[in-house]
Amino acid sequence: MQRHQWRERTEEGLRFWRATYHAGEWSMASQLKGEEEWTPQEVIGRPEWEKLRDVLWRKYQRKRCPWELIEKIDRRLEKPDPGNE
Repeated sequence: MQRHQWRERTEEGLRFWRATYHAGEWSMASQLKGEEEWTPQEVIGRPEWEKLRDVLWRKYQRKRCPWELIEKIDRRLEKPDPGNE
């Protein structure tokens, strides 16, 4: 299992994201700063996939992520609707 985290500023405040890759499947969850519970993302949209790919690319450059994960996300982004399958 691999877990990747990042944060971004939104109109609502600072949002933390967590992506988990386990058994060939991705799951994502997010939470606003100050919240205690993570909110699972039922449908993962294109912006989230693109941000995850950017995070993994930066990790790959530091040899902290396998290239295969980036390839899998690239294949998913090639589809017109890269949502959950």
